[in-house]
Amino acid sequence: MPVNVNLEFTPNPDTLKYTVNQQLLDRGAENFTESVQAERSPLAKRLFSVDGVKAVMIGPTFVTVTVTGQDKLMQVNTSMLREIKTHLEAGEPVITGPRIQSEHGASNSEAAQKIIEILDQQIRPAVAQDGGDIVFHKFENGTVYLQMRGSCSSCPSSIATLKQGIETRLRELVPEVVEVVQI
Repeated sequence: MPVNVNLEFTPNPDTLKYTVNQQLLDRGAENFTESVQAERSPLAKRLFSVDGVKAVMIGPTFVTVTVTGQDKLMQVNTSMLREIKTHLEAGEPVITGPRIQSEHGASNSEAAQKIIEILDQQIRPAVAQDGGDIVFHKFENGTVYLQMRGSCSSCPSSIATLKQGIETRLRELVPEVVEVVQI
């Protein structure tokens, strides 16, 4: 099957989201903020070789690339379209070795488990549409600590999303939640 790679713009002006017509991961996302981390992803390693790439996040059917500046967008876009297509058409692996067992931080409390369930079922799919991901880190003394990845990590509207969207939703469904903060 021919590989189709399409560009989608995100709310973050420094990221580009590329959707592909095949499954890259079975679930979640893999986030690489340095080329050194990309050793276990031949695709991410390949993308980091392009001048101007600052971070790469691979989702189930998309790749989000953060660039070092908006002046690099056109140059990076041309290279990304070619590199992603070439990599996938060659049948090269996206990730080698085992994936991280748990995407979320460890927690045994009932409230934390409910928070993770809400994140996985309601919030993460929504932010993935914009090329991002949000991962639970911990729940402590009423505060939910989340890590924002992909286009969410440096998006100008991420604080509004975090406070007005995610915090509001979690407070509605989990009474123990007082606030949500980004780590």
